[in-house]
Amino acid sequence: MWIILRVLIGVVVLTLLEYYFTRKLNRVFKTLFPDYPRKKKYIIIYLFLVLLNLYPVILIFNAIYAAITKQSVAFPQNIFADYLLLYPFWVLIILILQVSALFFFVDLLKLIFYPLYKKHKHTLYRVQVKIFLALTVFFAIYIPARIIYDYNTVEVRNVEYQKNNLPKELDGFKIAFISDVQADRYTDEKRLKRYVDKINDSKPDLVLVAGDVITSTPDYIENAGKYLGMIKSKYGTYSCVGDHDNWAYRQDYERSLREVSGALNHYNVEMPDNELRYFEIDSSRIGVTFITNTYVSEISETTLQNIASSNKAEFKIFLTHQPQDFLINSAVKNNYNLFLAGHTHGGQITLVFPFVQLTPTLIETRYIKGDFYFNDMLAIVCGGLGMSLAPVRYNSTPEIVLITLKNI
Repeated sequence: MWIILRVLIGVVVLTLLEYYFTRKLNRVFKTLFPDYPRKKKYIIIYLFLVLLNLYPVILIFNAIYAAITKQSVAFPQNIFADYLLLYPFWVLIILILQVSALFFFVDLLKLIFYPLYKKHKHTLYRVQVKIFLALTVFFAIYIPARIIYDYNTVEVRNVEYQKNNLPKELDGFKIAFISDVQADRYTDEKRLKRYVDKINDSKPDLVLVAGDVITSTPDYIENAGKYLGMIKSKYGTYSCVGDHDNWAYRQDYERSLREVSGALNHYNVEMPDNELRYFEIDSSRIGVTFITNTYVSEISETTLQNIASSNKAEFKIFLTHQPQDFLINSAVKNNYNLFLAGHTHGGQITLVFPFVQLTPTLIETRYIKGDFYFNDMLAIVCGGLGMSLAPVRYNSTPEIVLITLKNI
C-alpha cells in the first residue's frame, strides 16, 4: 500500500511540474515565434514529454507489478538504457526544477506589483516570456555541463581544527574524512581509483569514513572493500555503518551488513558498530566513537549516552552517518572535539538559487555540507563521493575533507 501511495504522490508532483513548464514553453512559441508551424511546435513539446516520462512510466509499471505479484522486473542495466532513458529524465527534471524555481521570483514580482504589471501588461508580458526562454536555454546548456564536471571531479577541502593546549604529539595530525562512497555501476572502479589516489596524495595519518560504502546490491561489495583497502595511512581506515550498508540484500539487513563488514575486514578496513576505538599517538590518545544510527537501526538514548560518555581520550571524535540534532547534542554534552557525519551527499542535486542552498535534502536536515561550530566542538558534514537515487550530481562536487589538528 505504501509503495502505491508513493507512486501516486510522484505522479501528481511530476504532472504538476510538467504542466507548469510546458504551459510556459507554449507561451514562448505563441508570443515570440507566432509564425512557427503549429505541427513542429507540438512535435518539440511531445518529444520533450516523451523523454521526460518514459523512464518514470517504466518505474511506475514496475512498482505496481511488484505490489501486485510480489515480484519486480529489473530496470535494464546497460549504457543504452542510461543514455536513452535515465540521463534524459534526470537532465530534464533538473531543468524543470531549476527554471521553475528561479522563474517563481518573476511570478512573485508580478503578483506584488500587479497594478503596475496590468498597466504595462503587453510589454512586461513579453519581457516575462523572454526571461523564461533565456533561463531555459542557459540551463539546458549549463545542467549537462555541470553534471559532467561533478562526475569527473573530486575536490579536497582543507579544514584546520585549532585547539588550545593540544598535545604536541597531535599537532599537525591529519585525518582524511570521506563519506558515501556508494560503490555501484556509476561509482565504478575508475572513479574509486581516482578517489583513492586523491586521498593517498594527501598523506593522511588516519582515514575515517561516514558509512554508505555501497549503494544497493551485493555486486559491488568487493569493489568497495578492495579500493578502500588501497588507501594508505599510518593508523588505518575505519568506517561507521551507513544506511546503504544494510541494503545489499533488501530483505536481509543482517546479511548485508555482515558481508559488507566482512569484505572491508578482508582488506584491512574496519567497520566498528557502536564501538569506541583508541589510537595511541606517542603518549597521547585520539578516541573515535563509532555510532550506528540508520534507517534500519536507530540507537537508543541510553545506549548512545553509555558509549559517548566512555570516551576518555585527550582528543575525542564522534563519527556517525546521519547529522541528526540529537547526535550532535550528545557529542556536545560529552565534550567532543569533532563531530563527523555524511549522508547528505552535499545535497547531490542543488539548484542555483539566491541566498539559500536549495536542495531536496533540506526536507531531512539543515546540515547539508560544511563546518558548523557548537561552542568548542566542530561538526563537519562531508559532501560525499557517490550518488544514490539519481545517478548524477548537480552543483554538488564530490569531496574529500582533510582535517589538520593545530595547537594554538
